[in-house]
Amino acid sequence: MGAYIVRRLLLLIPTLFGIMLLNFIIVQAAPGGPVEQIIAQIQGLDVEATARVSGASGEETGGGQSRQAGRTGAATGAQPTGRYRGAQGLDPEFIAQLERQFGFDKPAHERFFLMMGNYLRFDFGDSFFRDRSVIDLVLDKMPVSISLGLWTMLLVYLISIPLGIAKAVRDGSRFDAASSMVVVVGNAIPGFLFAILLIVLFSGGRYLDWFPLRGLVSEDWDALDWSGRIADYFWHMTLPIVSLVIGGFAGLTMLTKNSFLDEINKQYVMTARAKGLSEQHVLFGHVFRNAMLIVIAGFPSAFIGILFTGALLTEIIFSLDGLGLLGFEAAINRDYPVMFGTLYFFTLVGLVLNLIGDLMYVAIDPRIDFERREG
Repeated sequence: MGAYIVRRLLLLIPTLFGIMLLNFIIVQAAPGGPVEQIIAQIQGLDVEATARVSGASGEETGGGQSRQAGRTGAATGAQPTGRYRGAQGLDPEFIAQLERQFGFDKPAHERFFLMMGNYLRFDFGDSFFRDRSVIDLVLDKMPVSISLGLWTMLLVYLISIPLGIAKAVRDGSRFDAASSMVVVVGNAIPGFLFAILLIVLFSGGRYLDWFPLRGLVSEDWDALDWSGRIADYFWHMTLPIVSLVIGGFAGLTMLTKNSFLDEINKQYVMTARAKGLSEQHVLFGHVFRNAMLIVIAGFPSAFIGILFTGALLTEIIFSLDGLGLLGFEAAINRDYPVMFGTLYFFTLVGLVLNLIGDLMYVAIDPRIDFERREG
């Protein structure tokens, strides 16, 4: 098992490198970028943008901008000085200064390798437009996304596993047919549409005004006692979590049902029944362990999916300042240090969790031997 873990860890390196390189190339081919945004804002007489550029130029010393360029690794396909669309009438030296400020005075391949070198040391640099380090931004937004991810996964598993088992045991019954209709609806309608529906129904949209529309806690949260803080937190989290659970339980329910049906029809189950064992003992003493193997082992990858991607639109709809909203704003504003830094970190976390998922197979069923299978 140790050799398998070592091989998987070594495989993380080229996988992570390939993912970063592919996204780097895609971003470089995409139009727009921080330089173009600053130019557009200046041409629109954006006072804030002009002040930001002026302040950055005053701070520019020696190799400071080279370090920033190495950290960002931004790839917007920077064009030669003075040839940016909308840059007519601007001093070419000013455009060159912007390129140095954002790290575009170096070739794309050099920016990429400088970026990866810094990322190997977990140096993700600073945001272009927030005046904070990428790590500080991620740590600041992490509690919101972790709250959504943990509560959603907990409720999804608590609902889906019992429901899937019940559907498998009652396969073909009226209960199975009725619950399948609910599952089909949950699987067909995206979670963000359920979020909008919940807002309309329960958050003052047109009918009831039971829950707050936005935010993780109320403005007076610090003045509340501990019980009031807990109640206020769940009051704000109810609708976002419900929308994610409704949109996410269907697939796991059907996976659980199909896993149980597959095991129930195997020979060892018939043998256990022939020995006179009760149906409950057969179901939970023999079938459950084998049927739940694929469901429980898939928890790490399912959690990472909900945590970093599934909650994106939900965070935007409910104005929850989490990682999804951070990534969305970074993409809109072309904040490449945030985009690439979070991509690197979360991809690394996802790859590690996939390895943990494989190891969970062995923990649940020691008969599985990955080394022998590969041999």
